[in-house]
Amino acid sequence: MSDESGRQQDRLDPLVRSAFREALVVALIWLGAMVWSVGVSWWLGYGRSEQELKLVLGFPEWVFWGIVVPWVSCAGISWLFAVWFVRDGELGEDLEDAEDLGLGG
Repeated sequence: MSDESGRQQDRLDPLVRSAFREALVVALIWLGAMVWSVGVSWWLGYGRSEQELKLVLGFPEWVFWGIVVPWVSCAGISWLFAVWFVRDGELGEDLEDAEDLGLGG
């Protein structure tokens, strides 16, 4: 059975394999941010009185650490990932005649 899956992997186009890998990394980044956001917001936000409320840069503490920090971090990490690791792939030759595609145009 592993031999069959190995042959299936060999038949995948390198662009598709790269796209799957990139999509997995991005999904893991955003999944981590979601877990962080929900966990920290719950930990710092629920069950606290108004007297315990602290402000960080004008935001309630739970909003700053649970929403602002992970969103800004995800945007930065995603940008760095796109700049350093995502590459354009060769898609082949351009078609001269679009009628060959059978799109009715």
